[in-house]
Amino acid sequence: MSLKLRTIALFAALAGAVLASPASAQKYPTKPIKLILPYNPGGIIDYVGRLLAKHMGDALGQTVVAENKPGAGGILGTDYAARSTPDGYTIVLMDPAVVINPILQEHVPYDLFNQLEVISFVSSSPEVLVVAPELGVKSYKELIAYGKANPGKLNFASAGVGTTPHLAGELFKQTTGIEATHVPYKGIGASFTDLMSNKVQFAFSSIAGALPFTSSNKVLALATTGEKRSSVYPDLPTVREGGTDFTVDLWLTLFAPSDVPKDVVEKLNGAVKTALKNPDLIAAFAKVGVEPRGTSPEEGAALVKTEYAKWKDVISSAKIKLQ
Repeated sequence: MSLKLRTIALFAALAGAVLASPASAQKYPTKPIKLILPYNPGGIIDYVGRLLAKHMGDALGQTVVAENKPGAGGILGTDYAARSTPDGYTIVLMDPAVVINPILQEHVPYDLFNQLEVISFVSSSPEVLVVAPELGVKSYKELIAYGKANPGKLNFASAGVGTTPHLAGELFKQTTGIEATHVPYKGIGASFTDLMSNKVQFAFSSIAGALPFTSSNKVLALATTGEKRSSVYPDLPTVREGGTDFTVDLWLTLFAPSDVPKDVVEKLNGAVKTALKNPDLIAAFAKVGVEPRGTSPEEGAALVKTEYAKWKDVISSAKIKLQ
């Protein structure tokens, strides 16, 4: 083939590739999308994830199938998604454990910053601080006063070592200077029996986990950990309003494997934003104290790095290690 013919053939191939790319993006998705939920059914990720799957599916015109893959505190499902083909057909919804696990554990199979890409933050939800009724404190400031007057007499429950409720308790201790002993449980729900009998005195819990117990006054809610008051507990102050400078957000974020085509990420991001504007989804979120929180992929990635740095500092300061 002459140089002239080879040049013509090269330009034709390049032109074909350029034209094929938008056409490919327009076709996505052509089959169901798998949304991995890395915990057992019944928790906040399961609740939010199934709502998100339905409304994202409506926005994309394609089924989004929510699939539970629990294990190792969210690690198994997250790793499954991270190692999936980067074509936009496998995505994963995860909570702050996605950044906590790589800090706390020596060997985590996924690389948070190189194998996962943020599609969008999905939701925000504060934790709620609950106390044993027998403790006799009726407000957040009374708990602070009690803790300072009775060093070492407080025990606090969590959903397990390194979980967000545990780290919220450590952040509370570091911020207030109060001494308290950590008592881990297998899930925060398992701690409420001991809270009701004053075997443990306080805990930070998801609103969804605490609501059945606070509604019946079996445990008392004192404060929430968000930037603003929760719509579920509008009469409760935030911990900042109570005089301590920290926040804890049980955010949920949607990730895809790295190297998913940019146009596919943008399409998924657009579907999340459309879903989060749906009145039915907003109302369903509000029942468990969750607020929609859409971001761009870039904003989401920056927030994940900020959260990683925050919890790394807390874990280091508290010298937390897995047994």
